[in-house]
Amino acid sequence: MTSTLLIAPMAGSLVNFVNASFIISGLLFIFALAGLSKFETSKKGNAYGILGMVIAIIATIVALVKLPGYSPVSMVLLFIPMLIGGAFGVWKALKVEMTGMPELIAQLHSFVGLAAVLIGFNAFAEEGTGASTFQLSEIWIGIFIGALTFTGSLVAWGKLSGKVPSKPLTLPGRNWINLGLLVVIIGCGIWFSNVSGGIAWLPLVLLTLASLFLGFHLVAAIGGADMPVVISMLNSYSGWAAAFSGFSLHIPVLIVTGALVGFSGAILSYIMCKAMNRSFVSVILGGFGDAPAVEGDGPDGEITEIKADELASQLSDASSVIIAPGYGMAVAQAQYPVAELAKKLRDKGVDVKFAIHPVAGRLPGHMNVLLAEAHVPYDIVMEMDEINDDFADADIVLVIGANDTVNPAAMDPGTPISGMPVLHVWEGHEVVVFKRSMKPGYAGVENPLFFADNTRMLFGDAKASVDALVAAL
Repeated sequence: MTSTLLIAPMAGSLVNFVNASFIISGLLFIFALAGLSKFETSKKGNAYGILGMVIAIIATIVALVKLPGYSPVSMVLLFIPMLIGGAFGVWKALKVEMTGMPELIAQLHSFVGLAAVLIGFNAFAEEGTGASTFQLSEIWIGIFIGALTFTGSLVAWGKLSGKVPSKPLTLPGRNWINLGLLVVIIGCGIWFSNVSGGIAWLPLVLLTLASLFLGFHLVAAIGGADMPVVISMLNSYSGWAAAFSGFSLHIPVLIVTGALVGFSGAILSYIMCKAMNRSFVSVILGGFGDAPAVEGDGPDGEITEIKADELASQLSDASSVIIAPGYGMAVAQAQYPVAELAKKLRDKGVDVKFAIHPVAGRLPGHMNVLLAEAHVPYDIVMEMDEINDDFADADIVLVIGANDTVNPAAMDPGTPISGMPVLHVWEGHEVVVFKRSMKPGYAGVENPLFFADNTRMLFGDAKASVDALVAAL
């Protein structure tokens, strides 16, 4: 169904309504992205996005009703999957915890990729041999990106949820495998674009299978510590898949929306790569996150424990405290007692700040959202670059559920996190680490911070430990 077929038979006023609705939707999506760039305006950004989608859906339904040969059955067929998908989305949104948000996002990316593949196959089945070479190219490129996004997102979901080992998959000659798959995909795409008849399905199916395996292999080859960057890159892929679906369906607003998501996801990935000292090209090629592990059993030394009442006494006498939250805080849902702890300390005249690593919580902005949810003031929540020089002046640094993002092993070569900028918590006069056990972080790298002379360990559930600390204060 082309845009010409969609609007040509309509009256002029109706054509203007549909086109104006699509333009307004596109503008609202731009406002949505602008709003989502800051936590203070994120709710407004979400509202803009929802409104833009509602307007786009209404315009599409109006255009469908006015098509020649329209039947009410078409509307039924349209609303049934919409209701099913909407109900599933609401159920997932209500069910998911904040700690499961990265996995949910990966799942949603896979849905977009699968939709792009199905749209591409449907567009070719409808256009058939009447499609131009350019149209066929749009179809196979959309299917390629969609299939890549589908399997890549499923692997990312598996790694984030613990259903797939986070260790990178290192097949012999993996870079040559990727290159060979890319050559096969491009070759099949050229073949598909220049052949007619039923034989055209052969290169299209081969291209799809190769793209599915390439998506799997690219993400499987990346270690778990780098999954946040992968998620943002898959977000970009899903946007481009949607954009090419828009080309296949000849729907301008889908092209605009997909391009917005594609570019914003790529920009976010680039920013995160800089924050983690990773190569942007390596993200696309799936060639990072596999540094060899350090020989030996990890750092040696003795740990020193501390109790909540003893820590409370020290905090009361402190003048400066920095709190570095991590994924463990999210898992324990300890953001509310942590916010209460910060409030009590500030009421006592203690200078309290929060140190946020760009990828703390396996998702950009994860910690910021949790702290905003607990009503922590925005002005005391600092990004890594803003606060790293302040640790040396802090009397006490509280590390609550963080591990890889505060691991000084990142400063040394030969580990999966080597070169990744981390929070320099060890520079504080005293460091207290809230942790359940001595288990390494998601990257599987032992943390020498735990054995430092100025480090104390407060073992237990983070929420229970902070509750006890608040009670002691």
